[in-house]
Amino acid sequence: MPLSTTQVKSALRAARVVRTQVRCLATPSSSKPRFSQTLDEGPSLDDFIADRVPDRVVLGNTTTPRLPSYLKTTIPKGSSFAKIKKDLRGLNLHTVCEEARCPNIGDCWGAKEGVSEAEGKRAATATIMLMGDTCTRGCRFCSVKTSRTPPPLDPHEPENTAEAISRWGLGYIVLTTVDRDDLVDGGAHHFAETIMKIKQKAPQILVEALTGDFAGKLEYVSVVAKSGLDVYAHNIETTEALTPFVRDRRASFRQSLAVLEQAKKDGVRVTKTSMMLGVGEDEDQIMDALRELRKVDVDVVTFGQYMRPTKRHMKVDRYVEPAEFDRWKQVAEDMGFLYVASGPLVRSSYKAGEFFIENVLKGKGAQRRTKPLVTGQTLETKTEVQS
Repeated sequence: MPLSTTQVKSALRAARVVRTQVRCLATPSSSKPRFSQTLDEGPSLDDFIADRVPDRVVLGNTTTPRLPSYLKTTIPKGSSFAKIKKDLRGLNLHTVCEEARCPNIGDCWGAKEGVSEAEGKRAATATIMLMGDTCTRGCRFCSVKTSRTPPPLDPHEPENTAEAISRWGLGYIVLTTVDRDDLVDGGAHHFAETIMKIKQKAPQILVEALTGDFAGKLEYVSVVAKSGLDVYAHNIETTEALTPFVRDRRASFRQSLAVLEQAKKDGVRVTKTSMMLGVGEDEDQIMDALRELRKVDVDVVTFGQYMRPTKRHMKVDRYVEPAEFDRWKQVAEDMGFLYVASGPLVRSSYKAGEFFIENVLKGKGAQRRTKPLVTGQTLETKTEVQS
C-alpha cells in the first residue's frame, strides 16, 4: 500500500535525524587533551613573573648558530638605487648584486647624503656577470649553477656589454665571471675583449676584473691584466689550511697567490682579494694568509661573514662579531694593505668605486702605512698593545 504524504515526511525527518547522529558519532573525540585543559594545567601568569617555569620550549634548529641581528639588513631605497635599477632593466644587464641578493646592494648603489644624483651614480658600484651563469666548478660555499659543459659563449657579449655600460653612466664597474674550465683559455680573451671595448667607448669608467684562476695558466692571467683594467681582483676565499674543504679541488691557495702575483708583475696598479670568515678558520691561519698576500704585494683585502646559501652547502661554523672584524681591519692596515673593508656584510666588491675614487685617485693611497707585524703575533696580542 503506498505511503501517505504525512508518512513520507515523517520518514525523511527520521532519516535526517539518524544521519545527523551518525555524522556526530563518526567523529571520535581526540585522545590529546584540549587546548583549554593544557592551558589550565600549565604555569600561571604569576609563575612567569616569578620565573618559576621549569620547562622552556625552544623552537627551530638549535644545533646551528642563530642569525645575529647585525646580519639583518633593511630594504634598499633611495633615488640613486631606484635610478640604477631602472637603468639595468632598460639596458638588459644582469648583476651579481641582484642575482646573489647581496645584502649591500643599497650601500653600493645608493648615493652618499648631500651629493647630487650624478655624483652618487659615479661613485656607485655594480658587478656584471659575463660568460653565462653556469660554472664548471663546485665550491662548497657557492650557489651558482654547475655543469661540465656550460652553454657556448655569446660572441656579441663584449660589444653589447660595453655599449650598455658606456650609456649607463656609472663611474666604476666590476666585471666577473664563472669559471670556464671547458674553454682552452678559460675565457680570458673574451674577458679582455669586453674590458678593451668598454675603455674604447667610455675611457673615464674605472674597470675592476674579478677573475678565476684560469687553472693556473698564468699566460691567460696576463691577457686580462694587460687589457687596460684598473683593478685586478681574484679571491682566495679562505685560509690555506681550509681551502681543500671550502673550494673546488681544482683551486688552491698557492695557485691563487700566483694569479695575484702575476697580475702585479704585468703592471696592474691595484690587486685585490677577499676572505670569508666563519668557515672554521683560526687566527694563526688568517695571519699566515695575510702575510702571504703581502709577500705578493696585494693592495686590497676584504673580510666578510660566510652566509650559507642553501642547506646543500657547507654549514656556518660561527658568526663573527663586528668587533672582531674591526680588529682584523686594523691588523691588515698595519701590515701595509692600501685599503681594507671588513665587516659582517662586506663582500668582495663592497663600495669598490667609492674606495678607488677616494683612496687612490685622490692620493690617499700614497700615505699607506707599512708597520711590519712581529712574526707569530696573534690578534689578541695586537689588541692588547693597542689598548
